[in-house]
Amino acid sequence: MNSEINTDASGRKTVLNTCTEPCAIERGMRLIGGKWTGSIIYHLKDDPVRFNDLCRMLGGASRKMVDQRLKELENNGMVHREVIDTRPIAVEYSLTEFGRSALDILERLRIWSESHSG
Repeated sequence: MNSEINTDASGRKTVLNTCTEPCAIERGMRLIGGKWTGSIIYHLKDDPVRFNDLCRMLGGASRKMVDQRLKELENNGMVHREVIDTRPIAVEYSLTEFGRSALDILERLRIWSESHSG
């Protein structure tokens, strides 16, 4: 929806079609825009990944941050968490179909970012 700014005869401005909270863009950013969230989704694109391996892939993120983001993604239905009954017990994460639906957006963002980095 495009917003439009109108100015009346007295110079007062009003906006038509305002972006109400949260608009579609904001809702999308809340799902994939958190720190490390997009990177986590991107690293899960091929195969399920164990928690420790995912932490290694995201070298700049703390284990606490990775755990927090994975819980958010799981609560949003984008990531599936599976406990593997081995010794020691491991946890593996994979993308749901909903999570996979964000991959095209993230790939385009990666390409855009690489082409505009200085």
